Amino acid sequence: MTRREEWKRVLHAETERWSTKSCDQLIAELRETRNYEVLFDSNKYQVEVELLENKPEYVHVMLAVDDGSLLVSVLPATRTFNRQKSEPVLNCK
Repeated sequence: MTRREEWKRVLHAETERWSTKSCDQLIAELRETRNYEVLFDSNKYQVEVELLENKPEYVHVMLAVDDGSLLVSVLPATRTFNRQKSEPVLNCK
């Protein structure tokens, strides 16, 4: 498995975790960009989560994952998702 494929596995897991949160939770937890490390299959990965937009109808969230390697981490694996404010939590994916 390539390095980028490993990043995408971590990105998928972190997106699943964040996308289950309500709009109120996302807004409260992402007042500032969140940067943290996760351990996945015995390897450390850097995760960044940012609230891109907080509109009346939805919130727009971005996640980025890399392993901290200087040269290849310039282009991390990224994904965004929207959460409709009127949408129940279980239907947000």
